[in-house]
Amino acid sequence: MHAFRITLCVLTVIMTLLTLLPFSRNQRWWVRVWDFPRLQMATLCLLFLLTELMIMPLSDGISTTIIILTVACMAYQSWWILPYTPFYRVQVKKTVSGSHSRIKIMNSNVLTTNRKAGALIAQIREHQPDILVLLETDQWWEDQMAVLDADYPHSLRCPLDNLYGMHVYSRLPMHSAKIQFLVADDIPSMHFRAELPSGEQVVMHCLHPMPPSPTEADESTDRDGELVAVGHTAAKATYPTIVTGDLNDVAWSRTTRLFMKVSGLLDPRRGRGMFNTFHASYPFLRWPLDHVFHSKDFTLVSLQRLGFMGSDHFPILVELALTPCEGQDQESLEIDEEDLEEAEEKLANAGVKSTDVHRAEKLNMPVCG
Repeated sequence: MHAFRITLCVLTVIMTLLTLLPFSRNQRWWVRVWDFPRLQMATLCLLFLLTELMIMPLSDGISTTIIILTVACMAYQSWWILPYTPFYRVQVKKTVSGSHSRIKIMNSNVLTTNRKAGALIAQIREHQPDILVLLETDQWWEDQMAVLDADYPHSLRCPLDNLYGMHVYSRLPMHSAKIQFLVADDIPSMHFRAELPSGEQVVMHCLHPMPPSPTEADESTDRDGELVAVGHTAAKATYPTIVTGDLNDVAWSRTTRLFMKVSGLLDPRRGRGMFNTFHASYPFLRWPLDHVFHSKDFTLVSLQRLGFMGSDHFPILVELALTPCEGQDQESLEIDEEDLEEAEEKLANAGVKSTDVHRAEKLNMPVCG
């Protein structure tokens, strides 16, 4: 029992150090990676706490300290993930009318080595998205998706063999469409305006930055810089705006929160759930990597994570109603001077400017009176 108590104390100290590590602005992967498993860490802290209360002598000073550290870690980790539970207020309102223009977006990281294209095609035909964003697509995947050409006559295509290929298929006409390589020569992003049947137009930015990991990017610098640059562009938009893709960052990370503050965009998951999309094969190791953020011009029709289709990601499906007057009182995250300074620092570190991002705009949209 004594050895078990020592082991539990050591594990609690390690958990405390890992909880404190992301306080640093260090961009190294082994620091930033601890933004991801906050739900898992909070769950482990709860297990530690229950065990400590059963076996630790509460009159002992060391035991009391260990219990306090465990409670503090659990509370801190829970604070980050709380907005992505039903216990928090929703950020995006449900639409109250069915008469508005709508746009349905399906976002799916297909996994380049996945060869179950039929499962994905079946999902596409079942849900009939207006915009289909596919990530990690190579030439094989482009060939398989040729069966969709009749239904999706508009597209942007960038097949690559490096896990960063991207394809966007659209039922809606696309205007001012452009493929860019903002922070790396082999990592594309796609930007365009989609024209709804009503004639209204929506700007879309589709992203898939490289994650901080020992096998990909040593640092999160490029990912963070790309997100901030697109966030600045979204903040200046005169059209309703949507940013979607596998951002290789969790919804509750410091960087994603900074992106939301800089852009003023909203997350329909807040107050509804995490909608964890990765890893599809390991239920305990899941977090939300695939995102759809949007401007206040939209309210939510529906949001769902789709079923397994052979990839390590689940697809996510979002339908939004274009309701600029109904949605204008939705609250974005507040930004302060420290956030602005951090955003500029991330842009400088990545060597990217917000003016580098293709705005895909032409005319100003009418505003609500």
